[in-house]
Amino acid sequence: MFSIGDFARFGSVSVRMLRHYDEIGLLRPFEVDPCTGYRSYSADQLARLNRIVALKDLGFTLNQVAEMLDGQLSAERLHGMLQLRRAQLANQVAADSARLASVEARLLRIEMEGVMPEQEIIVKPLSATLVAEMNDVAAESGEAAVGPIIERLYAQLAKTIPDSGLTITGAPIVYYEELEEGLRVHVAHQVAGTPAPGHPFDLLLLPEIPKAATLAHRGKIADLCVSFEAMGRWADENSYTPNAPIREVYLQAPGDPASDEWVIELQMPVA
Repeated sequence: MFSIGDFARFGSVSVRMLRHYDEIGLLRPFEVDPCTGYRSYSADQLARLNRIVALKDLGFTLNQVAEMLDGQLSAERLHGMLQLRRAQLANQVAADSARLASVEARLLRIEMEGVMPEQEIIVKPLSATLVAEMNDVAAESGEAAVGPIIERLYAQLAKTIPDSGLTITGAPIVYYEELEEGLRVHVAHQVAGTPAPGHPFDLLLLPEIPKAATLAHRGKIADLCVSFEAMGRWADENSYTPNAPIREVYLQAPGDPASDEWVIELQMPVA
């Protein structure tokens, strides 16, 4: 038998909470001393306490918890409900993290208004490039929607290109195609050779670009929008007009979006 203090510690709840559960009939003590009124609990009651706390964390009221426990909620059913709630919370955390990154990037853009980027913007020609490419449509722009697509397509290309007999010869390239609804995300690898039949990617030649403004972005992925905006301002101030999708060439990709070790060359075809 455990005292109410020990039982509270073992169950990771407060004594006050146990008294409240007793008052509403949700978790009665195993016995109560008739003289002192001291409450005692058994080890078997920890299972019910765990279910109470778990169901509360799922968002159920104590009345609903009582009804569910009195209906003999099985361990399998509770486990499934907790897995669902865990997935919901993970999605919420991911969405909140993406929103936070977007806000931070927007603040940085405001702070950088009127400030030229430290990296020099260089105008140069780009040679035609043979690439193996896959693409998919994102519902909207922004890292939260586009990032997972890039990761998935990049992983598929990294596996299927060597299997096809091609050789990867350069850094990954990403570019975008505006649609009436959404954004088509193109992920490509520079390659050489002739692929075996039945490969799952498109083999195409990215055309030569006579004149492209280029800037090497160094820092977090979330801050890439600042470099895009700097290029736009530069083009306007120097009387250049973008005339094709901007390419992102991933020269250094540490994998973690929060890392500040990314190096991405932005290539903006201009006239």
